[in-house]
Parts: sequence; structure tokens; C-alpha cells
Amino acid sequence: MAHEHLHFKEDIALEHTHGKQVRVSIALLGTLAGGMLLISSGLAGSKFLYGGDSFQARSLAMLAAILLGGPIVWHALKSFIRGRMHMDELVALAIGAAFATKNYTAAGVVAFFMLLSELMESRTALGARASIESLIQLTPTTANLLRPGGAEQEVKVSSLKAGDSIRVRPGDNIPADGEVADGLSSVNEATITGESLPVDKVPGMQVFAGTNNLTGVLDITVTKAGRDTTLGKVQSLIMQAEQTKIPIMRIIDRYVKWYTPTILMVAGIVLFFTRDVDRAITILVISCPCALILATPTAMVAAISASARLGILIKNVADLEAAGKITAMIFDKTGTVTTGRLYVTKLTPAEGVEPAELLAEAAAAEKMSKHPAARALQEVAKEANLTLPEARDFQETPGKGVTATVNSARILVGRDTFLAENDVRVANVPDPKLHEEQGFSTLYVARASVCIGWIGLQDKTRPEAQQAVSELHDLGVKRVTMLTGDRTEVANRVAAELACTDYKANCLPQDKLAIVEKIKDDGHTVVVVGDGINDAPALAAGDLGIAMGAAGSDVAINSASIALMSSDLKRLPFLVRLSRKTTGVIRWNLGFGIIFIILGVAAGAAAWLPAVYAAFLHFAGSLIVVFNSARLVRFGEELDHEHTALGA
Repeated sequence: MAHEHLHFKEDIALEHTHGKQVRVSIALLGTLAGGMLLISSGLAGSKFLYGGDSFQARSLAMLAAILLGGPIVWHALKSFIRGRMHMDELVALAIGAAFATKNYTAAGVVAFFMLLSELMESRTALGARASIESLIQLTPTTANLLRPGGAEQEVKVSSLKAGDSIRVRPGDNIPADGEVADGLSSVNEATITGESLPVDKVPGMQVFAGTNNLTGVLDITVTKAGRDTTLGKVQSLIMQAEQTKIPIMRIIDRYVKWYTPTILMVAGIVLFFTRDVDRAITILVISCPCALILATPTAMVAAISASARLGILIKNVADLEAAGKITAMIFDKTGTVTTGRLYVTKLTPAEGVEPAELLAEAAAAEKMSKHPAARALQEVAKEANLTLPEARDFQETPGKGVTATVNSARILVGRDTFLAENDVRVANVPDPKLHEEQGFSTLYVARASVCIGWIGLQDKTRPEAQQAVSELHDLGVKRVTMLTGDRTEVANRVAAELACTDYKANCLPQDKLAIVEKIKDDGHTVVVVGDGINDAPALAAGDLGIAMGAAGSDVAINSASIALMSSDLKRLPFLVRLSRKTTGVIRWNLGFGIIFIILGVAAGAAAWLPAVYAAFLHFAGSLIVVFNSARLVRFGEELDHEHTALGA
């Protein structure tokens, strides 16, 4: 029920956004109409530039002031009646004062530029919301449902449910999360993972709603539909992130109620000593802090846009700010800094046994197993073009090994302890202990109760892992720790390859949690990086938790502060750089806004700045802040270019 309520609220929010877009468009037309009246007023009074006047010019200017200033004054009155302080009060007072002194042109020009500033602020927020809503449009409205017998029926995507079979043709967007049942194709998953290179899909692989099918026809079994899909969760979480605030924004909200009274007091003091209404009007106009109001939200929206483009899902903008302050990073090993897949790296047959013979019989015996080691044997046998004999009487002992009958002989594949339990001695083959120190996992193979050799397997580190850790060190991350439940020999090899500062092997989940707490107690700001499945306690314990390869994983998306939809470790140093760049942009915006107001108030008090020019400068200041923040949207494009170059 709560889930349905959340969906209902999202629908209301989307309708509200559309309604606000319409209102902004109407307001823009009204502002432009008022601007045309101001221009007409100027043309009507052009022959009286040196002190003259005309009824037509004054009438047009008054009409423009009413049309443009009316909405601002009305909004300020509503806010005042409801007991909410809003920056419009300052502008409303300035317009009212100009109108009272019959300076209609000043009132109209001030209102015109203030409305333009507010419309620009609204358009900035709506533009961000529109980019989020565009995620919804990535999912098609109809799907081709497969009926029994192979017939196709076009149905609405909203009617799809788990277990349905759908057909997706080349060029179509995939309408729901699912598993490929039949067909071969390449799929562009950039909308989910941020990876620009297409991914080849074969039966059994996962696909995501909103991704684009490029080359072949795919028959897909639906696993998730609608807002339960990965794309739906991403869209919901980005909308939630927009509504969160970083600490500096909360501080501004806390003290904003003191701002308007302070400015009114300054304007009153200037008016009291100078008896010049124009100076007071200028102070009220230049003090409206649109640049300050826009300083943080525009930067955060641009940063969220840049991170989403690269498949980085930030749930709370405060987490983005925290990412730039990290001093220690803790990695889980398997599936995070390594591929999570085993690879055959050594074949050591007994005397008189050929390596191909050893591999073929081991792969044949393991053919029915789903263990990662069995998959590694199948892959290397396929690469070697070996024809595997049939296996019968397959039996698997979890955590130990398998037995099967291959070519009428009983084959055992497993650890040395498994062979010992079955009365098979391994003394006739070279001792693998030396190689295990290099990080090998060892599988022994026995035929007819005689050991015929052993096979070494390794979980390889990700190709980009070493570069990512090096960049983190360069960014000032002082401690990079790797935690794993694997053996010490394996952990030592991987940690050495990555240049980690330290590691801990044979870790249970509670051990990982204790290590995170210990490093935090040492005074570090700790980020924990894992796959989000068995690392949830450690991810929650860190100052920041980052789930790697979270696409399609509800546990990963929900357990971490930040979810990286792909497994590209280069996203981590990018995230740190983005956080620091965003913080720098916000500080520049705030500094500019504060200095702008102080200098503007001083110039207004000294009668160096007329109210009309103050309104224009206010508009220009807001533009500067927006354009400065917009630079963040393109941040990290070099990662896109790297992927494109690799694809070429």
C-alpha cells in the first residue's frame, strides 16, 4: 500500500511539474508584454529626453509597472499574510516606493529584470526536473507480448508483469527489466550504467528497461516492470536527491529570516540621513539575493546531472559533498576490485598425462556444476577447442568437489582434502604450495583413484583498478584498505597489484564491520566500497557507502549512500573530483553573491547606482551564477571519450 502511495505521489509531482511549466510560459509572455510596453514608453517620450514629459509615455510606463510589478507585489503580500518571509518583499517595497514617487519607468524596469531573474530560476529548476522526467520517456509505452504458439500482441507496458515474454526488435527501447530467453544482440546501456560501449547479450543475461536494443531480435522474460525496474528506481531516487539539502543550504534557510529585516534597516538608515528615496529603492533592489539563492541549487543540479550521465546514482546531495572529504577508502575484494570470476591460469599434470587430457576430463566432470570454478574450466576448454566427453553419475559435494563417470572412469575434482576423504593420494604430483603463495586456488583431479594433476585458478583484478587506486592516492586519500574473506596468499597478491596501503584476509562480515569502526576511530573519513550484497553492514557503517555494479540489484541500490551502476572503478576518483569541484563552484557562487550585494548596497547608498541599473546588474549577477554552475554539467566527459576510444 505504501509502495502504491509513493507511486501516486510521483504521478502528482509529475503533473505539478507540467502545470508549473505552463505557468512559467504564461509568466514569460506577460513579462515580454510588459517589456514591450516599457520600450513603447521610451519611444513615446524620446523627444523629451532632456527633462520633458508626455502623457502617452507616462501612461505606458504606468501600465508596464502595473503589469510587471503586480505579480511581485501580490506574491509578497501572500507570503507576508502566511507568515513566510520571502525575498520578494524587498523588491515589492522598491516597486511600491518607485510607483508612489511616480517614477513609473524605474518601477517597470526593476520589475522586468526581477521577473526575468525569477523566471530564469524557475526554468533552471524545471529544466532539471524535465531531464529527470525524460528518464521515464526512455521506456516505450507499448510492448510486443509473446503468446503461446509464438503469436505477438501489442500491449501497454503498464500491463506487463513478471513472467511475461516480450519480443524487442533492433532499434527499439527495452520496455521492462528481464532475462534474455532467446536471441543475440548488442544493447546500449548508457542510460543505466553510463557505459558508452554496447554490451553483447546472449540467452541468460540480464537486460534493463530504457536501454536500446541495437542489432538483433531478443525474446525476453520479464522480471520487473514499471517503477519496479532499475530505471524506475533510478528516476525515483534522483527526484528524492533533488529535494535534499547540503549543510550550507540548511544554514542559509536558518538565517534567511534575518536577512530582509536587516536590509530594510539599512535602507531606512540611508533614507533617514539622505532623504533620497531613489537610494533606498536601489538598496532594496540590489539586495534581493537571487545570486545567493541560486548559488547552491544550480551547482547541485548540474553535479547530479553529470554524475547520472556516468551511471553514478547519488541519493542525497549531502553525500556528494562528503565524497570530497574522504581520507580512507575500504574495498571489498571479490566482485569489487576483482572481476568476481575465476580464470584458469595453470595446468600441472602428473607424469605421463597430457595437459589437454587433464583439462578435458576435469571440464567434463564439472559440466553439470554451476560453481565459478566449473565455469572457468568450461571457458578455457572452449578456448582450447576441446571436445568434451559425456559425463554420467554426476554428484556434487558443496564446498568440496564433484564426482562423475567420464569415459567409463570415475573422475574426482576438488580440494586435496576432498580427494583425501575419497582415499586418493596426491603425492605423485608437484606440490602446488609454492604457487598458492602467489594467490592460486587449486583444484586436484583424480581418475580411477589416482591423482592425474592439479589446476590453478585465479580471480583477476579489474583492468582499471590499479589506475583508480593510484588516482585516489594522488587525490589525497591516505589509506586504501582491502578486505576479503579469501586466503592470505590471495589477498596479498591482489593488494600488492593495487598498491593498497594494507589488507585483511579471512574476514567475516562482523570482522569487516569492526575494521570500518576502527579506521573511523583513528580519525579518518571512511568510504566503504562493495557489491552491496554481502557488504551491507560495512557499507552502512562507513561515513559513505558506495555499491559497485548496482544495476539490477535492489540490495545494492538500497544498502549504499551512492550506487555506481557499472563496475568501472575509475568512477571513484571521478566522484571525489566532482565533489570537490562542486564545492568549489558553490563557494565561488556564494562569495560572488555576498560581495555583489555588499558592493551594490554601498554604491546605492553613495548614489552611484540608479535603481534601473541596479535591476539590470541584479539580473546579470544571477546569470553569472547560473552559467558558472552549468560548467559542472560537462564535468567528466573525458571518461566518455575514453570509452569511445576503446570501442574504436
